Amino acid sequence: MKFEIINYKGWKNCVRLSNNKIELIATTDVGPRIIRFGFLKGENLFKEVKSDLGSVGGKKWKLYGGHRLWHAPEHKTRTYWPDNVPVKYQYKGKKLRLIQQVEACGIQKEIELSMSPSGKVTLVHVLRNKGTKSIELAPWCLTVMKENTRVILPQEKYIPHPQYLLAARPLVLWHYTDMSDSRFTWGKKYIQVQQNPRSTTKQKIGLLNKANWAAGYVSGVLFIKKYAYDSKAEYPDYGCNTEVYTDSGIVEIETLGSLSKILPGKSVKYEEVWSLHKTGLGISEKSIDNGVLKYVR
Repeated sequence: MKFEIINYKGWKNCVRLSNNKIELIATTDVGPRIIRFGFLKGENLFKEVKSDLGSVGGKKWKLYGGHRLWHAPEHKTRTYWPDNVPVKYQYKGKKLRLIQQVEACGIQKEIELSMSPSGKVTLVHVLRNKGTKSIELAPWCLTVMKENTRVILPQEKYIPHPQYLLAARPLVLWHYTDMSDSRFTWGKKYIQVQQNPRSTTKQKIGLLNKANWAAGYVSGVLFIKKYAYDSKAEYPDYGCNTEVYTDSGIVEIETLGSLSKILPGKSVKYEEVWSLHKTGLGISEKSIDNGVLKYVR
């Protein structure tokens, strides 16, 4: 793995990790945001908000794009703390740590990254309580994908009635969710959410994903997130560990860790593993079976 400091889209102190296959770029002037992820000399699969690129400072929260770490449940002031100031970084033992300043609520965020020779990226997300009171939160990892990305979520195994009679998992809706929206494909094996730049409304769904993966597909490249499911854990938003939000500019693949009471001086960790694959992928469930599952396994 190669480590270097570069100027990227106006930010002078970005960190670039790469091998002979892929590259990842993270900001340190703000964030942290993992602002780029893709194949060498290939497209950035992550959204870049043009009006935010290279900007620093300010009192309002900015999307920037890329991948970020939040904490759930969502709250108007605590969640949208403006992370517009520099973050510390450490590179040691082939691991990169991005450490944010302590937020007003007392939480300090950290993302630790490492890259394997095969191109898999492991991200350990840390929420550390630097305050004087305990606080109940869940790690919330949001990856902002570029326009026209199709998100793929696995369904629970189909079992016909009456072979199994108990509920399989929760599917959670927001007040602004319209299940008849054409961006949703409700399949037997998969739920798909297609980002559409011409759409004028916002949509969001959440679910308890026991299959431990979610994917995004755009421009002939498949992005896979893998993450753990804990059957004993309590998850936010009526039991969601996976959520998808989309509007006219983005689609977010969001994963959530369990709710934890973090005592002062203590922390919680949450891990994702990313991979990229060049492949053709249709919208049919058979195409997804053939084009996605081999990489998930």
